[in-house]
Amino acid sequence: MTIRAAYINDLLDIMRVLEAAKQIMRSSGNAGQWVNGYPSDDIILNDIEKGYGFVVETDRIVGYFAFIPYPEPTYSYIEGGSWLNDEPYHVVHRIGSYPEVHGVFKAIMDWCFSQDRNIRIDTHKDNHIMQHCITEYGFNYCGVIYLISGDSRLAYQKLSI
Repeated sequence: MTIRAAYINDLLDIMRVLEAAKQIMRSSGNAGQWVNGYPSDDIILNDIEKGYGFVVETDRIVGYFAFIPYPEPTYSYIEGGSWLNDEPYHVVHRIGSYPEVHGVFKAIMDWCFSQDRNIRIDTHKDNHIMQHCITEYGFNYCGVIYLISGDSRLAYQKLSI
Protein backbone atom coordinates (compact mmCIF):
# COMPACT_ATOMS: atom_id res chain seq x y z
CA MET A 1 0.00 0.00 0.00
CA THR A 2 1.13 3.50 -0.73
CA ILE A 3 -0.10 6.79 0.67
CA ARG A 4 -0.14 10.02 -1.27
CA ALA A 5 -1.80 13.40 -1.18
CA ALA A 6 -5.34 13.33 -2.52
CA TYR A 7 -6.16 15.31 -5.65
CA ILE A 8 -9.43 16.89 -6.68
CA ASN A 9 -9.79 14.35 -9.50
CA ASP A 10 -9.74 11.59 -6.82
CA LEU A 11 -13.03 12.84 -5.36
CA LEU A 12 -15.33 10.24 -6.94
CA ASP A 13 -13.08 7.36 -5.83
CA ILE A 14 -12.78 8.84 -2.33
CA MET A 15 -16.54 9.20 -1.99
CA ARG A 16 -16.98 5.55 -3.05
CA VAL A 17 -14.56 4.49 -0.32
CA LEU A 18 -16.36 6.62 2.27
CA GLU A 19 -19.73 5.21 1.23
CA ALA A 20 -18.38 1.67 1.69
CA ALA A 21 -17.13 2.71 5.15
CA LYS A 22 -20.59 4.05 6.02
CA GLN A 23 -22.13 0.72 5.04
CA ILE A 24 -19.73 -1.12 7.35
CA MET A 25 -20.63 1.27 10.17
CA ARG A 26 -24.34 0.67 9.68
CA SER A 27 -24.01 -3.12 9.41
CA SER A 28 -21.97 -3.25 12.63
CA GLY A 29 -24.53 -1.28 14.67
CA ASN A 30 -23.10 2.22 14.29
CA ALA A 31 -26.06 4.22 12.98
CA GLY A 32 -25.12 7.55 14.60
CA GLN A 33 -21.81 8.40 12.93
CA TRP A 34 -21.35 9.94 9.49
CA VAL A 35 -25.01 10.89 9.05
CA ASN A 36 -26.83 13.66 7.16
CA GLY A 37 -24.45 13.57 4.21
CA TYR A 38 -21.25 13.69 6.25
CA PRO A 39 -18.55 13.69 5.06
CA SER A 40 -19.72 15.68 2.06
CA ASP A 41 -17.91 16.41 -1.19
CA ASP A 42 -17.28 19.93 0.13
CA ILE A 43 -15.61 18.64 3.30
CA ILE A 44 -13.34 16.31 1.31
CA LEU A 45 -12.53 19.04 -1.22
CA ASN A 46 -11.66 21.35 1.68
CA ASP A 47 -9.33 18.66 3.09
CA ILE A 48 -7.66 18.35 -0.31
CA GLU A 49 -7.35 22.11 -0.88
CA LYS A 50 -5.71 22.58 2.54
CA GLY A 51 -3.30 19.68 1.93
CA TYR A 52 -4.90 17.53 4.64
CA GLY A 53 -6.49 14.83 2.44
CA PHE A 54 -4.64 11.59 1.69
CA VAL A 55 -5.47 8.40 -0.17
CA VAL A 56 -4.29 4.85 0.35
CA GLU A 57 -3.62 2.98 -2.89
CA THR A 58 -2.94 -0.54 -4.02
CA ASP A 59 -3.85 -0.91 -7.68
CA ARG A 60 -6.64 1.60 -6.94
CA ILE A 61 -7.72 3.96 -4.17
CA VAL A 62 -8.75 1.75 -1.24
CA GLY A 63 -8.69 4.23 1.65
CA TYR A 64 -8.93 7.89 2.62
CA PHE A 65 -8.05 9.96 5.68
CA ALA A 66 -7.46 13.56 6.74
CA PHE A 67 -4.22 14.37 8.59
CA ILE A 68 -4.70 17.75 10.22
CA PRO A 69 -2.20 19.79 12.25
CA TYR A 70 -3.21 21.09 15.67
CA PRO A 71 -5.09 22.75 17.14
CA GLU A 72 -8.34 20.83 16.84
CA PRO A 73 -10.88 23.21 18.45
CA THR A 74 -13.08 20.38 19.76
CA TYR A 75 -10.09 18.96 21.66
CA SER A 76 -9.71 22.00 23.92
CA TYR A 77 -12.09 20.44 26.47
CA ILE A 78 -11.92 16.77 27.43
CA GLU A 79 -14.21 15.16 29.96
CA GLY A 80 -13.48 12.19 32.21
CA GLY A 81 -9.75 12.20 31.61
CA SER A 82 -6.96 14.23 30.06
CA TRP A 83 -4.64 14.32 27.09
CA LEU A 84 -1.21 12.74 27.50
CA ASN A 85 0.49 16.10 26.92
CA ASP A 86 -0.12 19.64 25.71
CA GLU A 87 2.46 19.56 22.91
CA PRO A 88 1.65 20.14 19.22
CA TYR A 89 -0.01 17.15 17.55
CA HIS A 90 -1.77 15.99 14.42
CA VAL A 91 -5.32 14.68 14.29
CA VAL A 92 -6.47 11.85 12.05
CA HIS A 93 -10.06 12.28 10.88
CA ARG A 94 -12.38 10.72 8.31
CA ILE A 95 -10.67 7.33 8.00
CA GLY A 96 -12.46 5.10 5.53
CA SER A 97 -11.58 2.02 3.52
CA TYR A 98 -13.08 -0.87 1.63
CA PRO A 99 -13.94 -3.74 3.99
CA GLU A 100 -12.28 -6.37 1.83
CA VAL A 101 -8.90 -4.59 1.92
CA HIS A 102 -7.06 -5.41 5.13
CA GLY A 103 -4.24 -3.45 6.78
CA VAL A 104 -5.42 0.02 5.74
CA PHE A 105 -5.65 1.39 9.30
CA LYS A 106 -2.12 0.16 10.12
CA ALA A 107 -0.75 1.62 6.87
CA ILE A 108 -2.38 4.97 7.68
CA MET A 109 -1.07 5.06 11.24
CA ASP A 110 2.42 3.95 10.25
CA TRP A 111 2.51 6.81 7.74
CA CYS A 112 1.08 9.33 10.25
CA PHE A 113 3.68 8.42 12.86
CA SER A 114 6.40 8.88 10.25
CA GLN A 115 5.19 12.50 10.04
CA ASP A 116 4.58 13.29 13.74
CA ARG A 117 5.21 11.44 17.00
CA ASN A 118 2.11 12.90 18.70
CA ILE A 119 -1.23 11.80 17.22
CA ARG A 120 -4.79 12.24 18.47
CA ILE A 121 -7.92 10.59 17.12
CA ASP A 122 -11.56 10.25 18.14
CA THR A 123 -14.49 8.04 17.23
CA HIS A 124 -18.16 7.44 17.95
CA LYS A 125 -19.08 5.31 20.98
CA ASP A 126 -20.83 2.84 18.65
CA ASN A 127 -17.88 2.49 16.26
CA HIS A 128 -16.50 -0.66 17.83
CA ILE A 129 -14.45 -1.55 14.75
CA MET A 130 -12.55 1.74 14.91
CA GLN A 131 -12.19 1.52 18.70
CA HIS A 132 -10.60 -1.90 18.25
CA CYS A 133 -8.21 -0.63 15.56
CA ILE A 134 -7.25 2.40 17.65
CA THR A 135 -6.52 0.46 20.84
CA GLU A 136 -4.86 -2.42 18.97
CA TYR A 137 -2.44 0.11 17.46
CA GLY A 138 -1.51 1.27 20.98
CA PHE A 139 -3.48 4.48 21.45
CA ASN A 140 -4.43 5.46 24.98
CA TYR A 141 -8.02 6.31 25.82
CA CYS A 142 -8.01 9.89 27.16
CA GLY A 143 -11.68 10.83 27.71
CA VAL A 144 -14.67 12.26 25.88
CA ILE A 145 -14.63 15.27 23.59
CA TYR A 146 -17.62 17.08 22.11
CA LEU A 147 -18.08 18.07 18.50
CA ILE A 148 -19.42 21.50 17.58
CA SER A 149 -22.83 19.81 17.17
CA GLY A 150 -22.63 18.69 20.81
CA ASP A 151 -22.24 15.01 19.91
CA SER A 152 -19.72 13.14 22.05
CA ARG A 153 -16.71 11.19 20.80
CA LEU A 154 -14.25 8.88 22.52
CA ALA A 155 -10.80 10.50 22.34
CA TYR A 156 -7.42 8.79 22.11
CA GLN A 157 -3.79 9.82 21.87
CA LYS A 158 -0.52 8.04 21.18
CA LEU A 159 3.05 9.25 21.52
CA SER A 160 5.72 7.38 19.59
CA ILE A 161 9.27 7.18 20.85
